[in-house]
Amino acid sequence: MSIELKTKYGQIDISTEVIATIAGGAAIDCYGIVGMASKSQIKDGLTEILRRDNFTRGVIVRQENDEVQIDMYIIVSYGTKISEVAHNVQSKVKYILNKTVGLAVNSVNIYVQGVRVTNPL
Repeated sequence: MSIELKTKYGQIDISTEVIATIAGGAAIDCYGIVGMASKSQIKDGLTEILRRDNFTRGVIVRQENDEVQIDMYIIVSYGTKISEVAHNVQSKVKYILNKTVGLAVNSVNIYVQGVRVTNPL
């Protein structure tokens, strides 16, 4: 599946996997994020932190009419304010996708799948 962008020069098709990888990379850079989680972890009962090459398992990209919606499944760090972390992820993902791809995202839905205690160095 792909997202279609129409410009004055023609049409651009961007794979949803590419958008998911860019969105996951933007989310990982936010403070308070330990990693991305699999969207199917609820039925498995295990919280697995995804690597960069598997971000598509933790990000769902949908296009309905002319609206692009993204669902992200994340794991946050213990001791952070979850609502602030989620808001920062939403803002950064929208900004990065608009800056790199030129894609206007209507909504970024955050699903917190777990909280992890990180070891201080």
